[in-house]
Amino acid sequence: MAVAGTTSPALALALVAVALALAGLRAQGAALEEPGDDAREVRRSEHPEPEPFSPSSLPEGPGEQDPEPSPPEPRTPQRTTKPKKAPKREKLVAQTPPPGKNSKRKGRRSKSPEKAASDDHSVPVAHADVRESCPPLGLETLKITDFQMHASTTKRYGLGAHRGRLNIQAGINENDFYDGAWCAGRSDLQQWIEVDARRLTKFTGVITQGRNSLWLSDWVTSYKVMVSNDSHTWITVKNGSGDLIFEGNSEKEIPVLNELPVPMVARYIRINPRSWFENGSICLRMEILGCPLPDPNNYYHRRNEMTTTDDLDFKHHSYKEMRQLMKVVNEMCPNITRIYNIGKSHQGLKLYAVEISDHPGEHEVGEPEFHYIAGAHGNEVLGRELLLLLLQFLCQEYLAQNPRIVHLVEETRIHVLPSLNPDGYEKAWEGGSELGGWSLGRWTHDGIDINNNFPDLNSLLWEAEDRQNVPRKVPNHYIAIPEWFLSENATVALETRAVIAWMEKIPFVLGGNLQGGELVVAYPYDMVRSLWKTQEPTPTPDDHVFRWLAYSYASTHRLMTDARRRVCHAEDFQKEEGTVNGASWHTVAGSLNDFSYLHTNCFELSIYVGCDKYPHESQLPEEWENNRESLIVFMEQVHRGIKGMVRDSHGKGIPNAVISVEGINHDIRTASDGDYWRLLNPGEYVVTAKAEGYTTSTKNCMVGYAMGATRCDFTLSKTNLARIREIMAKFGKRPVSLPARRLKLRGRKRRQRG
Repeated sequence: MAVAGTTSPALALALVAVALALAGLRAQGAALEEPGDDAREVRRSEHPEPEPFSPSSLPEGPGEQDPEPSPPEPRTPQRTTKPKKAPKREKLVAQTPPPGKNSKRKGRRSKSPEKAASDDHSVPVAHADVRESCPPLGLETLKITDFQMHASTTKRYGLGAHRGRLNIQAGINENDFYDGAWCAGRSDLQQWIEVDARRLTKFTGVITQGRNSLWLSDWVTSYKVMVSNDSHTWITVKNGSGDLIFEGNSEKEIPVLNELPVPMVARYIRINPRSWFENGSICLRMEILGCPLPDPNNYYHRRNEMTTTDDLDFKHHSYKEMRQLMKVVNEMCPNITRIYNIGKSHQGLKLYAVEISDHPGEHEVGEPEFHYIAGAHGNEVLGRELLLLLLQFLCQEYLAQNPRIVHLVEETRIHVLPSLNPDGYEKAWEGGSELGGWSLGRWTHDGIDINNNFPDLNSLLWEAEDRQNVPRKVPNHYIAIPEWFLSENATVALETRAVIAWMEKIPFVLGGNLQGGELVVAYPYDMVRSLWKTQEPTPTPDDHVFRWLAYSYASTHRLMTDARRRVCHAEDFQKEEGTVNGASWHTVAGSLNDFSYLHTNCFELSIYVGCDKYPHESQLPEEWENNRESLIVFMEQVHRGIKGMVRDSHGKGIPNAVISVEGINHDIRTASDGDYWRLLNPGEYVVTAKAEGYTTSTKNCMVGYAMGATRCDFTLSKTNLARIREIMAKFGKRPVSLPARRLKLRGRKRRQRG
């Protein structure tokens, strides 16, 4: 008994030691597995699903179904409708939508999980919900920093791992700091590029492209995928008992998606090229699909997570869904909104616009007109969604009696055209965000770039200024559209003609067209004056005003003026605080900005709202927070400068009266009621109003720093000749032309002398 009593504690201690060792091994293995149900509940409680925008769901069309509930973090994209004529595509997953914007994704995929081995327990996998789709980690959107990307070797700095981002564009010159891919320093099987997610992440897929280059053809045709928790011990994705080889690209621009057979939980993910284009080298751009796992104890990650309190519909909308959303906004705010269309696209889709005003449908005398346009390039969809979010926000805040929004709506007539190129958008929407590439859907259905499709009025003005002996003086504003442009045979898109008619009908004062692929505000001129140059600063006479307008948007954006942020592709716009003269960036003939300035009263700017043209749906709340204040501040600038009425002696408004500002060689004209708005920076100006048949009137007008245009009215009296003409016309006679009569008398005297 004594022996038994002394050996039992020792045996017990030995068993405890064995149990602890086994527990340690289990814990070490569990570090690479997905958290259990408790962790999922923490995630749900920390990130509740936002409420829908409307009190009631969007109106459902024929054949529509309620969307399935999405995982709370990150939000899985949903689709409630499908394009009517969408081509059939191979489904990438069996149950849930793939990681793009919709269920139609291009590119190749990996072998199905049924064919993958299920008996290799050394591979870290997430056993629950293995077909769950995850959004991009953010290589394209720059959410993943340069310091999180590493590679085995690089050819040079400009082809480093930090350039291996999906859709990144190379600079103008090859062999510079801004090339279009990561390229390995050697072409062998030991090369790799990896991403540090900085937290445990459930990886679900990889998207790859080749190198963006005009001269070289480089892409990877196959590769392995490996994951790790410490960057030292790597586990390769398996296919049965062997390593799984993923099929890569067959050319350099079309993205190719490969889904992992089962999701893998780790911190690091590595791509190991196994073969590449025979006439090229190892170069690739990529995006990683993954769901970061919740870590409530990590303050760093929680501090950097972007959230929004706005109750809006954060999703990508098809054409039909966009129309439904407009109806919802109109039903919620019927007293301040109106839906109308300005024309049709090449495919017959209506170009819908929403007007926001306290008196929708009419121009109020003294109230300026403002517009936002988005989607001229159909694949630059962030601007489109931002404008749809803006419509919802203005309606909600007006109903909540937000003083700032109420004042803006009651003192401004706002027009929002979210999708100028719906045909192109539908193409991009079918491809999805990550697999659409850089150009799919950019052009109209008949292959026209709307942004560069307007008449070139710059050349007409500059030729007239260079040639002093032109037979007819060209004005510095309201330059007429050339006759060739108006002919039916001209290569002009229907969408372009619709915008021109829209801008000629409504006296817009200020406008912004939202584009994508960069983070900068570009102001005119967009076309260089020197014919032999492609880049040259070409300011307008209102350069000081345009610089302020551009800075008003850029300075209130969360990232545009941040000197610490990484450049999107190859251009660094920080030297001008997130703004740029369009011609000094790249010359464009026939841009919307130049046309608006030279043909109408409207001061137009191009606002590039994001590095990623087509961000993932889960990024929309953050992009809204980035741009919300800027969108409102820019609209408020329409009330900066001078405004007023030009009337005759009877108090009637004079249309088309010319308003000139001394020292600025660009005039504007009054609207049909005789009211006008002239954007100016703070200062004192000598302003002149003139009209045909009236005397000229000049005043000193002071513009202050406070928001709100200075009132500067003019009363013009008719000239003596105009009065004589009126009197003679009243009695059915024409007035005598005094100069002609003098010449006639002189000729008669000469004949008498002879």
